[in-house]
Amino acid sequence: MEFPIRPALARAVPTLPTGPDWHFEIKLDGHRMIVRRTDDGVVCYSRTGRIVTSHWMDLAVPAMALLPGTTLDGEAVIWNGGTVDFGAVQARAASSLDRARALADRLPATYAAFDVLAHPDHGGDALAARPYTERRTVLVDVLAAIGPPLQPVLATADRDTALEWYGTLQPQGVEGIVAKPGSSPYPFGGRTVWRKIRHAPPTRRWSVRSGPAAVRAASRSYRTQRAGRACPHRWIRPWPPVSARSWPTPPPRASTAPRPARPTPGSPPAWWSRCWPGRAATAR
Repeated sequence: MEFPIRPALARAVPTLPTGPDWHFEIKLDGHRMIVRRTDDGVVCYSRTGRIVTSHWMDLAVPAMALLPGTTLDGEAVIWNGGTVDFGAVQARAASSLDRARALADRLPATYAAFDVLAHPDHGGDALAARPYTERRTVLVDVLAAIGPPLQPVLATADRDTALEWYGTLQPQGVEGIVAKPGSSPYPFGGRTVWRKIRHAPPTRRWSVRSGPAAVRAASRSYRTQRAGRACPHRWIRPWPPVSARSWPTPPPRASTAPRPARPTPGSPPAWWSRCWPGRAATAR
């Protein structure tokens, strides 16, 4: 297996496929990451193949517990207040090394693994050519011996359960469902095997956590619109001049009742524990 690999992608579809061979996983709004355990240490790759280990040391250090020769595919996510904070993920990925360490101390990350591509006890690199159902079993067994922050994503073979997750877990940062054929090998670089349904992407909120990358994207979007071209960044709303009189005011609070206690920053919500420990990650 040559690194960096071309990770598999999912094709967007309007509805989940039906049939006995399909399996379903939640899709989290995070940073795609390949984790490779070598003889000397751990290397983390982004979706484009860039090495990002230094920005995610809070995941690389626990991954040292993996056996050398293990390769995982998944998402780096950050929980904040019981939901996935995509702005915090962006800030970490676009920050300097010193700031990345500071952000990791304040909001530690979780690695939501959804596939294992290689393992020394299961055929080495040949594991990627085995069916998804076998790889899923290996993934759950491997991570059961390690524990958080490396955990398998929620998965099920029941389509109704997947649709329930799709309809109820959006407020916690579940942006969709990915469907995978149980008999398929890992489709390197392909977008024809996996399917996904996802909620309409929300308008990104401006905040300090968005980081310089979001500011540069907004600047490019503004210049593009002024030049009469379509905005390539679909999540950025048009930026017309506004006056103080036309500036939107925030809606009133629906209730004055005290808010419930917020979870500890960086900790997953209560429902996330359903995928742990061990084989409880796969609902039947």
